[in-house]
Amino acid sequence: MKIGCPTEIKPQEFRVGMTPNAAREAVHHGHEVMIQAGAGIGAGFTDADYVDAGARIVDTAEEIFAGAEMVVKVKEPQAVERKMLREGQVLFTYLHLAPDPEQTKDLLASGCTAIAYETVTDARGGLPLLAPMSEVAGRLAPQSGSWALQKANGGSGVLMGGVPGVRPANVAIIGGGVVGTAAARVAVGMGANVTVLDRSVPRLSYLDDVFMGRLTTQYSDKGAVEDLLPRMDMVIGAVLIPGAAAPKLVSREQLGVMSPGSVLVDVAIDQGGCFETSKPTTHEDPIYEVDGIIHYCVANMPGAVARTSTIALGNATMPFMLALADKGWKQACAEDENLLNGLNVHAGQLTYYAVGKALGIDVISPQKVVKG
Repeated sequence: MKIGCPTEIKPQEFRVGMTPNAAREAVHHGHEVMIQAGAGIGAGFTDADYVDAGARIVDTAEEIFAGAEMVVKVKEPQAVERKMLREGQVLFTYLHLAPDPEQTKDLLASGCTAIAYETVTDARGGLPLLAPMSEVAGRLAPQSGSWALQKANGGSGVLMGGVPGVRPANVAIIGGGVVGTAAARVAVGMGANVTVLDRSVPRLSYLDDVFMGRLTTQYSDKGAVEDLLPRMDMVIGAVLIPGAAAPKLVSREQLGVMSPGSVLVDVAIDQGGCFETSKPTTHEDPIYEVDGIIHYCVANMPGAVARTSTIALGNATMPFMLALADKGWKQACAEDENLLNGLNVHAGQLTYYAVGKALGIDVISPQKVVKG
């Protein structure tokens, strides 16, 4: 199979869809790999690294999309890239379609087969291709939030760990999954007073055991959130419903009960955000203020640490990428239900229920597509 990896063009996105090691494995499996010139620079990989791995360097994205049977990326294809997709071509990347009707429309019109990293599952019901980036974003969230808390950035001027005689920051993390646990680990390490909210009592019990009393766990409901907001210096939104739009957990009206200069960090912004006032931002212009509350809503947080993120993502995606290339997408998905769960679009039809529900589009069963 001809596999192509273009340079990411989303603003401030420094990751790359294939590492040299992944390219080497694909070549070893008998596939042809094309990498756009300079695609790996932001993650610390040179064109020579890819050439040494057996890949071929091409100059433009147009060459990648025109020549590749499968395009491997990191972020969702931008509008100019979506115009280059074609019928029968496989796209393997993050998509986050539920809050993005324009992308969904373009992918359906292209006729391509689009497999989303974020909805591929594992035997335990986890999301193995989302987990490494969730881990990175979770660890970055308290760091980014602490920067936003600084007075020069519009924040309240509270130091995360405080100093002797002065209380540390109060941090609420809504969601105790991969993102929330990673965020809690860093926030606790920075010395903050941390409360994690989740709707799973077993998960709260697990966090209580793991952190050995160094944070507070609380069952998440509307009343609990309303009670905490007035006392929080930072709230990190870490709630995920696989493939679906994120639930809105803090309304604009509720911002009024928070202290001026408090910070909201929305890690769920790729899925539409879990605060009513969230809107996507970039690393170049990461924060904005609404009713005195600072919002940090960067849609590709892991791109800030592109080297770590690229290697972690490459480790996770490589087995699935090789299966798609070795067997073809249809056989690979037929043999692996977890990979089949990643199928979101095929030949002008939507194949993921949560996206269809969010956007009001009819959905065809992925099982039916594979058998057809």
